[in-house]
Amino acid sequence: MRLIRLDGIPAWASPTGAMQDDTNAPTDLSYYQQYMARVGQDSAAIRQAYFPNQQNDYYQVTWEPVWADAPSKLVDMYKAVYTGLHSTDPNAVVMGTTNPYMADCQGACTGGVLQTYAALGLGQYIDGVTTHGYYNAGTYPSHPPELNDTNPDPAWVRTSLDKQMQELRSVMQGIKPNMRLWQTELGIQYDPGVTYGPNSPSANQLFAQAAVAARAHLIILGEGAQVTYFFYGSDYPGDVGYGTFFDLVHPQGQCGASNLSPKPEAMAFAAMTRIIDGTQTLGRLNGLPSMVYGYAFQRMGGGKVITALWTHNNAAWPTSTGAYSPTYSTRYALTVDAPGTSGEVIVYDMMGNPTKLAYTNGVVQLKLTETPQYVVSTNASVIQANVTAPVGYTGQ
Repeated sequence: MRLIRLDGIPAWASPTGAMQDDTNAPTDLSYYQQYMARVGQDSAAIRQAYFPNQQNDYYQVTWEPVWADAPSKLVDMYKAVYTGLHSTDPNAVVMGTTNPYMADCQGACTGGVLQTYAALGLGQYIDGVTTHGYYNAGTYPSHPPELNDTNPDPAWVRTSLDKQMQELRSVMQGIKPNMRLWQTELGIQYDPGVTYGPNSPSANQLFAQAAVAARAHLIILGEGAQVTYFFYGSDYPGDVGYGTFFDLVHPQGQCGASNLSPKPEAMAFAAMTRIIDGTQTLGRLNGLPSMVYGYAFQRMGGGKVITALWTHNNAAWPTSTGAYSPTYSTRYALTVDAPGTSGEVIVYDMMGNPTKLAYTNGVVQLKLTETPQYVVSTNASVIQANVTAPVGYTGQ
């Protein structure tokens, strides 16, 4: 499926006389609405011709906006986009506002911006929400999404990725119930000070990047996003390490590089996609011990359940560039079947390697580490009775 990005207006249509990317509304919103009608007509034709099994066309109106125009102009622009697209594309899903962070702030957070502009009527002109998933100012392995979950200060706990997702879904539900949520950009770069070089990054840095990135996207899906996007394809100059693949030609990376080699992160993403794609989110597991994380997903059509689990301990994961423990572990007993039953489940590690594991009395004993593992079981009702579903999540 395509995500059709609409952000940016050319200089001739801009009130400043220069190209603007999500700072100002076009000078002629009537023309802009007519243009969006043509975009909707074209997109609907492309979908019918090339993607006949795709149910909707998905449009992202703004991309990390830094709005400088009057607040009412943002709503007017969304109205023009929404009206134009829906006039020609009956299957349009118009989404925004795609701020860099999800919640727990105002100007740079999707949840805060939605609340601010909902008072001006924005909710009438969106069908769903898009956000970027950066959960701190620099998303590094040394700042994993669970870093502040055990902080004694509730204000810091709210900054954890799972709490931001819960807050965002709550805000969405108050604006327009049961909207779709897409996370359209999240990457994990190397820690500050790490450079590209013959002996850098270290194997430990690459391990940490893979583990943190996989956990972040699992949290996003588990807390109620229908779609999540990995960022970025190859390493590129400037922001060191955001690439999912090494660039084998350009020493400092290059946008659009084509001679690539997968990082551990790429392999973790490949395994996660193969295992989790095509599922519905059931929600987070109830009653988890501190520093244990788990989300359940069910294959479409009432199929098998995949429960993703891991542990995170700040003591084994220093908040500055250092050695991240690949061996720290804790035990967890997961109920996968009815009491008195025994059998086997398949457990996949972060890279997709399968192991058969026996369970007794409906319970499988797991050794959790900082890398996610996926437990595949068949008794969905048992898992469903032990999860909290995301607010307003309606599935795929």
